[in-house]
Amino acid sequence: MGMLQTMRWFGPNDPVSLMDIRQAGCTGVVTALHQISVGEVWSVEAIEERKQLVEASNDRYSSLEWAVVESLPVHEDIKKGRSGRTAYIENYKQSIRNLAACGINTVCYNFMPVLDWSRTNLTYEMPDGSRALRFVWEDFALFDLCILKRPGAEPDYEPEVARSARQKFEQMTPDEIAALTNVVLLGLPGSEEAFSLDTFQSLLNEYATIGDKELRENLYYFIQEVAPLAQEVGVNLCIHPDDPPRPLLGLPRVVSTEADLAQLMAACDVTANGITFCTGSLGIRSDNDLPGMIRRFGNRIHFIHLRTTKREGADGSGDARNFHEADHLAGDVDMYAVVKAIVLEQQRRAQLGIGVTSIPMRPDHGHQMLDDLHKRTYPGYSAIGRLRGLAELRGLEFGIIRSLEETEGILTQQSADY
Repeated sequence: MGMLQTMRWFGPNDPVSLMDIRQAGCTGVVTALHQISVGEVWSVEAIEERKQLVEASNDRYSSLEWAVVESLPVHEDIKKGRSGRTAYIENYKQSIRNLAACGINTVCYNFMPVLDWSRTNLTYEMPDGSRALRFVWEDFALFDLCILKRPGAEPDYEPEVARSARQKFEQMTPDEIAALTNVVLLGLPGSEEAFSLDTFQSLLNEYATIGDKELRENLYYFIQEVAPLAQEVGVNLCIHPDDPPRPLLGLPRVVSTEADLAQLMAACDVTANGITFCTGSLGIRSDNDLPGMIRRFGNRIHFIHLRTTKREGADGSGDARNFHEADHLAGDVDMYAVVKAIVLEQQRRAQLGIGVTSIPMRPDHGHQMLDDLHKRTYPGYSAIGRLRGLAELRGLEFGIIRSLEETEGILTQQSADY
């Protein structure tokens, strides 16, 4: 009994094909209807069309299923608590009903304001020549202070960081400025379209009166509205943590720590109110005990993203503002301890006969490497890097399961001998 192995697929225009995913050894596909505007209902017809596309070659090749929706986006009016949120929440509920009717029972979402995830470099060269995603606090400050020129941004940065960012900006060429701007303003994963600076600043302005308290209240209101319906129709909702897990651009972030997740789980105490356990996002913070969180949140974990980040220049507490995506078994995440905790959680569920015993997992943010270095790929979602990560994770899980079985067998034999 292992995790359900999946990969993310952005639809027919994804350079990585369904056959590529199948040949990686996956049986699940993680996808979404990106063509439908945020806030609109996902119709049964549109869901079935995508489902049939995923399953189209199952009569000839090894089977694939649409295992997880990532993501069913939450409209900004819901995040901002505007009066229009009622209609958007009703649309969200109807999409959940329609997904359930089509047999799709796991829905990932996030509650990050304006941006989804943030990086400052999409082609950071690793020692082996592969390329990774990277976040550098000084470069982000440079964008905020010198390119966007966000009002009130100065206090958000340490004086030495702000000073260094301005000095670096003075040495940059127009092409370098444009490249950094495009990376920071990149939209949702799978998109190659970025916001304009003016549009982006106007979106930030709409959060001027929304702080940590208000965003939490809006998140809890949303989940209290939708999770009971999801529970009723058999759909598990699972929130993705903030990435990076700290405030950016004056925007609050409220899903960054174990305490954040505990408050959210308590806000609506039903199993359908769950977690996408992303080890990369949560692992950026040294104060997040990932194996312990898996043990403590137990059956609220409905989906798993396995990746690891490497903190750069960490201080004595282990914290750092800069990080890059490391190899899946390297970095700051103790992947052995994480996967072992997942295996034990799955075994607990099987023994009790509750929940999904093979939790959907996907290897996240692989390096661009080998032949993919010469191809157009979505940042973090090239085929070969994710295949390498999946192979390593698959072997790690197999070894853990085998070791636990052998240990149990030895203990059983020893007990019989006595």
